[in-house]
Amino acid sequence: MSYPLSRRDVMRGAVAIGVGAATGGIAIPSQALAVAAPTIASCATWGAAAAQGTISTVAANPNKIIVHHTASANVTDYSLAAAYAHAREIQQWHFDRGWIDSGQHFTISRGGHAMEGRHRSLELLQEGSGAVVGAHTSGQNSTAVGIENQGLYTTATPPAALYDKLVQLCAYICDQYGIAATQIFGHRDYNATACPGDVLYARLPQLRTDVAAALNGTTPDWSTIVDNTSSGFAAGANWLTSSYSAERYGENYRYANPEEVSDLATYAATIPAAGSYQVEAWYPGIAGYNTSTPFIVYASGGSQVVRVDQSTGGGAWASLGTFSLAAGAQTVVAVSRWTTATGYVIADAVRITRV
Repeated sequence: MSYPLSRRDVMRGAVAIGVGAATGGIAIPSQALAVAAPTIASCATWGAAAAQGTISTVAANPNKIIVHHTASANVTDYSLAAAYAHAREIQQWHFDRGWIDSGQHFTISRGGHAMEGRHRSLELLQEGSGAVVGAHTSGQNSTAVGIENQGLYTTATPPAALYDKLVQLCAYICDQYGIAATQIFGHRDYNATACPGDVLYARLPQLRTDVAAALNGTTPDWSTIVDNTSSGFAAGANWLTSSYSAERYGENYRYANPEEVSDLATYAATIPAAGSYQVEAWYPGIAGYNTSTPFIVYASGGSQVVRVDQSTGGGAWASLGTFSLAAGAQTVVAVSRWTTATGYVIADAVRITRV
């Protein structure tokens, strides 16, 4: 039995044909490209008040996603109840501005709970056809899906649960509407604003990469980030703290003078199973920082040293390579001061991903 193809199915099929032709392979069926829908609480589920006016829609699909932060407190109540309460709070703020409803299409809490913002946004997203006109970015409200992320990310790092849900939600939106992962932007790209905060804005290149991976079906099944403020990080008194560079991961990073001494900054994690893992480092790249910083990866076959030029290429995940790691709690990476190159050596964050 055959069924008529929707516009979304046709777009997926075109993408698949393009990929297959480019690689010399056979295009996979369009249905196999579908991204699993994340759990998104509807307005009714989180207890939204009725809209105070008519919700406008457009027939054309949106062509981009715009990321925001709520600029509210970085609370530590990650519960579902707290997420729903915050969604109601946002709606009331927007009513107080004279808006008919929440301005954003979707909201993600610090606990990683996704919620519909403006009424009917979830309905049209699930249909993959047309969009609600929002009130989140001047000049883009009828062409962009707006996502609010709970918290203030000027200097703080978004919780992992929030970021992971943001990847899932963006991938689902891109898949439903045929939006390329490259079309994810920050509020400040269009309006004069600090939103979505320096730290979250600096992560948008990585967000695009992670969304593209999800669209290609290559989302990792396990990954962890150890920041210099995480419990898995350790360093001695010679490792000082700075928030000088906006390319940092999170609120700050550690730095030390190079010296031929055994004085390591270490990152520990619990590896779920023996296997191959990609190890990446994040650091601010500034002219004058060390051009040959030793990163030591404690692979199951023996430690390996990877030297990184930290004078450039900062503000993004830099691959140290793929390594075999044993299972269990262990020190995975260390940054050493032992280098003859001049300039501060930097210890900021590392990411470990099963491949």
